[in-house]
Amino acid sequence: MRRALVAAILAFVAAACSTAAPNDRGPNDRGPYVGTARSANGVVTRVVDGDTAHVEVGGRDLDVRFIGIDTPETVAPDQPVECYGPEASAYTMRRLEGEPVRLEFDVERQDRYGRTLAYVWLGDELFNETLVRDGYAVVTTFPPDVKYVDRFVAAQRDARDHGRGLWGAC
Repeated sequence: MRRALVAAILAFVAAACSTAAPNDRGPNDRGPYVGTARSANGVVTRVVDGDTAHVEVGGRDLDVRFIGIDTPETVAPDQPVECYGPEASAYTMRRLEGEPVRLEFDVERQDRYGRTLAYVWLGDELFNETLVRDGYAVVTTFPPDVKYVDRFVAAQRDARDHGRGLWGAC
């Protein structure tokens, strides 16, 4: 009896000390991250700006912030519209609105504003990288979410060297 009680207490303590993130869901979880623990399929329902969109996943609306990049501001409350911001927003809207996408998660699942953090795949295209390569975004990383940083940096170097997008306009 005593051994069983000790085992139960140890199991409880181990569970309480788990380092798993609260949003690290398994493949059978019916929560907002439908699919595997590392990705989810959805449809873009609305583009907020160049690097943020709403995606419907499993009947739930997720406000998704694209990992590793930053587009010029167009909707920040206390900031002016930045150079090439309207173009970045229009491009993201044209390419993503109404489209099926796969969201790939990195280490952190949400930012400080409660938005879901994800790499956005449009078929075989990593859209975050496309935004950088075509000059609509710059690389902005927040460790530990750095899975594709080398790809993004190479894409930014190429965009800058060729004066694409904001690199030629701003």
